[in-house]
Order: sequence, then structure tokens, then C-alpha cells
Amino acid sequence: MTSLATRRFILRQPATGDAEPIARYLNDFDVAGNLARVPFPYHLADARAWLKTRRPGLPIEETNFAIDLPGIGFAGQIGFHRGATGTILGYWLGKPFWGQGIMTEAVIASLDWYFRASGAAEVISGVFAFNEASLAIQTKLGFTQTGRSTLLCLARNAEVEHIDTIITRAAWTGRPQ
Repeated sequence: MTSLATRRFILRQPATGDAEPIARYLNDFDVAGNLARVPFPYHLADARAWLKTRRPGLPIEETNFAIDLPGIGFAGQIGFHRGATGTILGYWLGKPFWGQGIMTEAVIASLDWYFRASGAAEVISGVFAFNEASLAIQTKLGFTQTGRSTLLCLARNAEVEHIDTIITRAAWTGRPQ
């Protein structure tokens, strides 16, 4: 698996040693409540089970990166998974790291890599309607809204309004940098 270097940090393959910070950061409802596929409370066993699914040689559409900050280590996760209508970009960041531009930098590096490594014409994503910070990142980077849906949020144990977004290869490669 590829590691990606950004100006401020490394995106690398998730490792078993990431289990404790994953569990710590995702056991915060302010983080887990913004994600579809993360239960709350979130336990160390959940992190360990997820990490077992992150093995080398996964397809591009199933690649995840740990966000590794110098002197700190694991701070969050960004990656891709297959959805019913295409490849989905998902991400989260531990609350101590919010508001520092880290996720914007991680999304840029991940999408640059994904569009170089794949023949994909687009990547889909989205945010729960109340997640203004994540929507701002996507809007700033050129994602467009394609509609609204509802999506099960495991942490909230409820169907939640979701803003569906997409970025095409053409929009990504043609965006101002």
C-alpha cells in the first residue's frame, strides 16, 4: 500500500497500533454521531475488529489511510469504500484536531491519489445535514450536491437526513489550486 506525504503529515496504512487512538476518538459522540457506519459507544474491540479488515492488497476502492501527525501519531482516518452507486469517500478526524485544515489536506491528497491510481470518472460522498464543517470542506474542494437522502447513523440509531455529493475526475483535475 502506498503512503502519501502531505505538507504537514503522512497518510499511511492503518496499523494494529492504531486501535487505541481509534477507539478513543470514535468513542466521542461528537465524532461518531457524524458517521454512518460507526456505533456508539465505540470500544477497543470495535477498533481491533475494523483493523483486521484493513489488509494489504485491497482494491483501490477499498483503500483507507490513517492520518499520522508528526510527534502525535494517529489522528483520524480517510478512505474509500464501495457503495451501491460507486466509490464513496469517507473520513473522520479526532476532535482535538478539528479546525486546523487537516482534513482538507487529507481529502486533497487522497483524491489526487485515487484519480491517479484508478480509471474512475467520479467519487461520491456526502454529509449528514447538520455536519456543516464537513460540507464546507467538500464545497471548497469542488464537490457538488446531487440531492438529499436518509442514511442510517449507527451512533444515533436513526435514519438521518444526508446531503449527497459527488466530485468528477474532470472537476477535480480542473479545479483551481
